[in-house]
Amino acid sequence: MSTSGRVLCVAALLLIFAIPAVETAEIPTPESVLGVTPGSDRELIDYQQLVDYLEALSTSSDRMVMQEVGSSPEGRPMFVLFLSSPANLERLSELQEINRRLALEPDLTPEEREELVAGGRVFVMETLSMHSTEVGPSQTLPLYAHEIATTSDPAVLSQLERVVLMIVPCHNPDGMDMVVKHYRRYRGTRYETSSLPGIYHRYVGHDNNRDFVTLTQEDTRVINRLYSTEWYPQVLVEKHQMGTTGPRYFVPENHDPIAENVDESLWSWSAVFGANLKQDMGRDGLDGVASDWLFDNYWPGSTETSLWKNVISFLTEAAGCKAATPVFVEPTELRVRGKGLAEYAKSINMPAPWPGGWWRLSDIVRYELSTMRSILSTAATHDADILRSRNVLCAEEVARGHTEPPFYYVLPIDQLDRGALPELVALLREHGVQLAQLAKRVEVAGLVLPEGAIVVPLAQPYRPFVKEVMEDQQFPVRHYMPGGEIIRPYDITSWSLPRHRGLVCHEIKTRSSDLETALIDLPEDWSALTDAPELPSTFAALAWPAGDNASHVVAWDAMERGLELQRLTATFAAEGSELAAGSFVISGPDAKLRALVRDAATPPTVLTTMPETPSFVVRRPRIALIESWFHDMDAGWTRYVLDQAGIPFAVVRPGEVEDTDLAGQFDVLLFPNQSKEVLREGRQKRGGSYSQPSYPPEYTKPISDDGMKKIAAWIDQGGIVVSWGRSTALFLDKLEIMPADEKDKPEVFRLPARDISEELTKKGLFIPGAFLAVDLLPDHPLTWGMPTHSGVFSRGTPIFETSIPMFDMDRRVIATHPVNDVLISGYAEKEDLLKNKPVMVWLQKNHGQLVLMGFSPQFRASTPATAKLLFNALLLPKIDGMDS
Repeated sequence: MSTSGRVLCVAALLLIFAIPAVETAEIPTPESVLGVTPGSDRELIDYQQLVDYLEALSTSSDRMVMQEVGSSPEGRPMFVLFLSSPANLERLSELQEINRRLALEPDLTPEEREELVAGGRVFVMETLSMHSTEVGPSQTLPLYAHEIATTSDPAVLSQLERVVLMIVPCHNPDGMDMVVKHYRRYRGTRYETSSLPGIYHRYVGHDNNRDFVTLTQEDTRVINRLYSTEWYPQVLVEKHQMGTTGPRYFVPENHDPIAENVDESLWSWSAVFGANLKQDMGRDGLDGVASDWLFDNYWPGSTETSLWKNVISFLTEAAGCKAATPVFVEPTELRVRGKGLAEYAKSINMPAPWPGGWWRLSDIVRYELSTMRSILSTAATHDADILRSRNVLCAEEVARGHTEPPFYYVLPIDQLDRGALPELVALLREHGVQLAQLAKRVEVAGLVLPEGAIVVPLAQPYRPFVKEVMEDQQFPVRHYMPGGEIIRPYDITSWSLPRHRGLVCHEIKTRSSDLETALIDLPEDWSALTDAPELPSTFAALAWPAGDNASHVVAWDAMERGLELQRLTATFAAEGSELAAGSFVISGPDAKLRALVRDAATPPTVLTTMPETPSFVVRRPRIALIESWFHDMDAGWTRYVLDQAGIPFAVVRPGEVEDTDLAGQFDVLLFPNQSKEVLREGRQKRGGSYSQPSYPPEYTKPISDDGMKKIAAWIDQGGIVVSWGRSTALFLDKLEIMPADEKDKPEVFRLPARDISEELTKKGLFIPGAFLAVDLLPDHPLTWGMPTHSGVFSRGTPIFETSIPMFDMDRRVIATHPVNDVLISGYAEKEDLLKNKPVMVWLQKNHGQLVLMGFSPQFRASTPATAKLLFNALLLPKIDGMDS
């Protein structure tokens, strides 16, 4: 663009975004601080620039207050920007308490409620650009904040008297800087519109909007605290972007299916906001606004998990361009996908289609400004009703908990994994869930509930959330027409916290006065774990049981400290307790052992003599994780799980395999869920056709043919491969080992297993992400610490079939779907096809081993129930390498 063109573009932006304002020299404009007008072609501000401007604005305006509220995974400070009238901002603490009382006190009298409504203000929380390639919302904020700071429009000033906006400037500061840095690096080159290699987050990339049940990431926890336990806003909006060639903007209502545990009033409120958004955006001349399209809302996990906590919650989605680079969209390229719109044409769900043409970041900013103004206006118009409805809903949910089953979830203290229940208790508390404990043994409907059991009562304000995450999921099946096609799930269909954590949990559907009178408050410092034992002056070793995930954390810590680590291969009776096969026995210098106990999450068994039970010495394996640059979220989640467990590893990119000394550097290769096409060809395949990679070419290098031959030779000589999901396809095809002497023929072989999931899919198998039952091979090093019957998180592929091995190969089926009751939680079609089918196999090739899983053992860090299958695989003893 020419210089004159840029000047005209900036001038146009200033005209577009202008509303009546107070002329003041004290309040800085975005341009005066940032040097550019946000939304300009080929210009992006980074996170520090965004924060610097908002801080400058907040110090010069009495209509906004900036508060630091936490930090990102990489340590960047996170903020919330409060925008309102000066009088409201002076009362923030008082208004916060009003919010809390309306949200959590069900027994207010009508007079008390009305007094709080009269004194309260609607809090509207907006989170911006959590998906960092969706740059528009965060780039818009400086313009909107300046508009609020300087406006003299009486209507807006009146709205600010009745509403407090609390805006998170960027939900994902780390990713914002990654994307901006990448864009600036390639701006002006042929790769200006290329995608950021890797994931735009320390660990999880796009999946940060799937973390609001398990709260694993620091930035997720910051946002959750704001709406669950600190500020209790009545309205929450998360702002996103979507594809380029469809509608220009999505607003509520959502499409079916919707969550059945959420009160109907919340869906009605989102419809009110959506109707006003459509009307206001139409008045602003903004075409292509769609609703009741594509985006359903049946599953928690996104930022909108606040919906299950009685917060009016919805998302908006703007059509994207290429970061800040304009895109020209031909009218013939406009199309729709998914439910709600069958054609790109005028319809009830999109009354004014956008005709095509240039689409710029400045267009996205125009749409975002219009929606921000509309949301403020709607909240102000309905302020008293919104405030009142929050407390009415609080009271109604508590009443439902007294009158509608289930009434309680009860978790006994004694669980297979000693650390799982304390972790769940901590998570529920972080969500703002109220917990209690049984002071004595109680019998309800023939079920004996032990003293000390944790009770999660349903008679509490966050009842919808409690029920949603504690029960087994049943997908709300809806059809496009009577007897017609089922509306397929948008995402996963199981998220049951007890199931995914391997916990025994009783759903009590009978209300019991005996149980309720036996309830006591759960102490803040409660733990199901006994304190670490007082270590005697002399002892032989310390032992941790195989059933605890935390035992693996201790084991890796012990190896890091240079202590000797052994695993029992048979059960051992020790000091009045029993240590099962797979338990860890740790010995070494006294001071190091005492330090290990101090840092351990679970207490050990103190051994006065070394076990005579057979065992083998564990040597710390050297681990490589194969992670592509193709926004490899499952690899990112794997890195997170390994980091949390203190397990060291190195990341190796597919294109680096050929030049890596595998034998000299690594004992274990980890292949998370990534497609064979990405790993072996450096490109993605969808629907039978390949798409051109959107990354600069240096980031698309695959595992070469020679690289695969190197992996095969490394396996043959004793290497261990751990692979799950789509990456298992790498090892189920023809493999080849080059001979040491080039005159000899290469060894070509196939392992005694194949994937039959494609055949089952053709027969109707469909698993969108459900918790499925498995029977595990007992007394195997891969299943140590696991129950014989368990569940796994599965998408139905791969499914294995083994065969009689040849030559130096072998196989064992480790996990099989049972003959009956395959589906535990979630949705599946034709799951009977999985009966008696292997879903985890161990394979041998000469001295090497492969562990292939048809499920993710660490799915989004939300399935601790199967984490030991991964941890055991990392410590798998070498063939013929057990030292008795």
